Amino acid sequence: MEDERSFSDICGGRLALQRRYYSPSCREFCLSCPRLSLRSLTAVTCTVWLAAYGLFTLCENSMILSAAIFITLLGLLGYLHFVKIDQETLLIIDSLGIQMTSSYASGKESTTFIEMGKVKDIVINEAIYMQKVIYYLCILLKDPVEPHRISQVVPVFQKHITKYGTEQMKVMLIQEDMVHSEDTIKLTGFSKGNLVPGVTD
Repeated sequence: MEDERSFSDICGGRLALQRRYYSPSCREFCLSCPRLSLRSLTAVTCTVWLAAYGLFTLCENSMILSAAIFITLLGLLGYLHFVKIDQETLLIIDSLGIQMTSSYASGKESTTFIEMGKVKDIVINEAIYMQKVIYYLCILLKDPVEPHRISQVVPVFQKHITKYGTEQMKVMLIQEDMVHSEDTIKLTGFSKGNLVPGVTD
């Protein structure tokens, strides 16, 4: 069985969540965002090339134009291969574990697998981002020494965390089989450069 639900992120963009149920113990959730916009690509390219042409007019050095073309192409390849993610997938197999896959615009895929024995719970976390309250899914991992404690919080759909800005998203996640309870983990702080809060017992 498969269905799809669309909603808006905090910036007004569109996100689509596809749900696939292969069996009662195996289900998959795919979160996808719009592909690279030709308008945005054209705007960035024109800005770089116009700036390079302005410098060329002042310096009359043709190397500036060559460098602008090289930087544009290199930047685009790097953006497509390391930054722009088209789809993130969460595959849950109750008896085996949880697999998270990120598909980049260049075709590259990054996969992380977590054994079910290491998972304490899957919950909705609450955080503050840019003066907004956002809700996102995260996996709580057991401490190997003290199983009743939490050793790590692993965000799900990490590249799209800052897009979960609406109450609608929270309600939708609560209704899904992914979440075992409506309880949230209270925020204690952020790690630098990443929206990963600390956790208290």
